[in-house]
Amino acid sequence: MTRNTAPHRAGGGSAAGRGTGRESDISKFGRLWRSGVLFSDGLLPEGATGPGARPMVRFFVRWVRRPLLPVMRLWRRNIQLRVVVATLLLSLGVVLLLGLVVIGQVRNGLLEAKEQTAQSQASGGFSAAERMADSAGSGPSGEDGIRGSRSAQNSGTWLNNLVEQLASGGQGVYSVVALGSDNDESPFLGNSNLTTRGPRSSGDIRPEESIPADLRKALDDEPGPHRRYARVYRQDHSSDPALIVGKRLNDARGNPFQLYYVFPFTQEEESLSLVKGTLATAGVFVVVLLGAIAWLVVRQVVTPVRMAAGISERLAAGRLQERMKVTGEDDIARLGESFNKMAQNLQVKIQQLEELSRMQRRFVSDVSHELRTPLTTVRMAADVIHEAREDFDPATARSAELLLGQLDRFESLLADLLEISRFDAGAANLEASAVDLRDVVHRVVEGCEPLAERKGSRILVRGAEQPVIAEVDGRRIERVLRNLVDNAVEHGEGGDVVVRLATGGGAVALAVRDYGVGLKEGEAERVFNRFWRADPARARTTGGTGLGLSIALEDARLHGGWLRAWGAPGDGSQFLLVLPCTAGEPLRGSPLRLEPEDSRRKRERARERERPAAPGGASPVAAGRVAEGARNDERAGRSGGERG
Repeated sequence: MTRNTAPHRAGGGSAAGRGTGRESDISKFGRLWRSGVLFSDGLLPEGATGPGARPMVRFFVRWVRRPLLPVMRLWRRNIQLRVVVATLLLSLGVVLLLGLVVIGQVRNGLLEAKEQTAQSQASGGFSAAERMADSAGSGPSGEDGIRGSRSAQNSGTWLNNLVEQLASGGQGVYSVVALGSDNDESPFLGNSNLTTRGPRSSGDIRPEESIPADLRKALDDEPGPHRRYARVYRQDHSSDPALIVGKRLNDARGNPFQLYYVFPFTQEEESLSLVKGTLATAGVFVVVLLGAIAWLVVRQVVTPVRMAAGISERLAAGRLQERMKVTGEDDIARLGESFNKMAQNLQVKIQQLEELSRMQRRFVSDVSHELRTPLTTVRMAADVIHEAREDFDPATARSAELLLGQLDRFESLLADLLEISRFDAGAANLEASAVDLRDVVHRVVEGCEPLAERKGSRILVRGAEQPVIAEVDGRRIERVLRNLVDNAVEHGEGGDVVVRLATGGGAVALAVRDYGVGLKEGEAERVFNRFWRADPARARTTGGTGLGLSIALEDARLHGGWLRAWGAPGDGSQFLLVLPCTAGEPLRGSPLRLEPEDSRRKRERARERERPAAPGGASPVAAGRVAEGARNDERAGRSGGERG
């Protein structure tokens, strides 16, 4: 049901795409939506948190990771890049930490200096204001003096003069602001107090917006000096951080007013910006310099290593004359000299081994060829003696029979030695053609029937209901299969031998299963060695030469396939031959498993028996599975199937 929802949803996208008039106008997302790739599991009712959202998440993750894959691959493979990036990151972290510390120290120093300067200048200004107020209150005595003083204060000129005089010495350094106090309750001024105590300021500062309300209230509550860090606003709607120092004073008549010194941090900000710019420039320079130093240093070490890696690859490819270029007398140079000496010794040893191998192969080939002529003569004489054995006494007749049997084995050994020498020399040719492997299997089974009857075994063929076609060399595959079946009969201890065929995934598989002594741990790899025996004291009753499995392995490799062995003590063994259906195509898998099904079921039942039983004993379902598995094993091992 879920698979049908995606095409239904895709129909709308397709119609929209046709509405544009061109298929190329449909986006990639739309095409994926129409095809159902984004939601291959369907949109479930759970919504984005359900299983239907997982394909979408996987698609998004792949889409994000795709451009990062080359970078990740370069990061894993390039040690020079990792060292340089690590150096840059560490140096950047150190520079940032050092910059933060330095900027913090400079900022604290500038603030302390600003506070000291502001307190000193504000104290002097407050003292000067008090003196001016005292001098204004000690003018001519009598009514004329009082009338003149009232006229001056009502006009507000006294505060203006005060602000201008105090601000005259701090052009660009500080500004002076005078504000009325809420504690001013003079009965003589009435409403004119608002005019007299209106805000006064020097420069372009907007006093009522710049002076914080909490500072004004603090001065009304306590006349002592107060300071605040605040932001002052100017007439051009700009603002700057500043330090404000204020104090409540009294004029000549004793009426209170608030006087503020505003010290903007313009110069300090410029100094701090200069320090930041200097540190940033120096930090970038230091980081780049450290990165360049790391790149140069690592390059001096990595370049010889890369050269050695490249030369090692060429040496592994067979170019034994490759050597490293050595310059200087340092450690890298000594490493290069040692590498060259090692390569020279390897070349000499490999050449010696190659020469020895060539001599051995030539010796085996020459001996095999040279022995064929005397062997033919001995064969003719043995045939004559064997035909006349009835005229001999029983001991001589038996000797004639033994002589003929050993000559047959001798001829087989010579043929196998010649075949091995062809594989070693790389002169083996593959004559591939389309072959139905069922015919090969039936021929091998018919040829091995006499041996199976003597051993008391049966050869069963499974999977021969459908054609099993592959492009192979029929002669070589028949030789491989005959060798595997002969070994299975010989080591099967009288049990059945099962030959299975299967095809699928561009490959064909042939499995030969026996229920004999099996293979011990580690013997599955050594069984293909030349002249190897699991039991050296065991006699070769079937006349084997000890080279059959080695030749079978080389035949499988010649076809582009593989041959593997599995075995367990007391559980028999299985040999699996896998070949590509088309000659020259690579193998991507096998239609059969190396370990037989009955062996896997037996292991699973053993694990189930080892588990602690549930209360009340084992469940009927588990008991039924065990019984069914036992019956299947019995049918697979001793009865049923197609008789070869």
